[in-house]
Amino acid sequence: MRGIFVTGTGTGVGKTFVTAAWTRELRRRGNAALALKPIACGGREDAEQFAAANDGTLTLNQINPVHLAAPLSPYAACLAAGKPFDLSVLRESMRVLTMTHAGPFLVEGIGGWLVPLTANYFVRDWARELALPVAIVAPATLGMLNHTLLTIESVRAAGCELAGVIVNHHPADGDDLAVATNTALLAELSAAPVFEFRTPEDLRRMPEWMICGC
Repeated sequence: MRGIFVTGTGTGVGKTFVTAAWTRELRRRGNAALALKPIACGGREDAEQFAAANDGTLTLNQINPVHLAAPLSPYAACLAAGKPFDLSVLRESMRVLTMTHAGPFLVEGIGGWLVPLTANYFVRDWARELALPVAIVAPATLGMLNHTLLTIESVRAAGCELAGVIVNHHPADGDDLAVATNTALLAELSAAPVFEFRTPEDLRRMPEWMICGC
């Protein structure tokens, strides 16, 4: 598989918003990028956003083959439904997509890096199995340094390639002191490529790692 794995420092940090805009910009440049949300718990709004970003290239079920009803972690949602998480469905859907589409694929995880899919298989393990470079989406707000540095540390410890970090300013308050200083501090402390995302128009100047990774 060719592409990038998009994770976050937690739920609600803007992974879908960023990934959809990223996909649109790559496609505007003539790159046949496709956004995937292979696992969804609760609604399928994220997958629907990706269907639009992909210009209708893939069906909703191709984008999101594993849909669990409860808005919980996949492991908890499966416990609530009284059934195990079927990794074979996830793996087969990805295998078929790579046979029928060249990609690159922007594969969005679910929640954060250590969200459990089963009792002993986490988003981290799934990303490692896909062997894609990892991009981390982090909110620009207070507290992001701790959450992002911990995620970076775990990505590196897992032996995964860290492509970079996207600091999502939407809908952060631009006058907040933490928002104004976090990105520079994160770049200094992590020695990772960092890109500030405020609006989709910012992606007109996306760095090479966001293009080459795809």
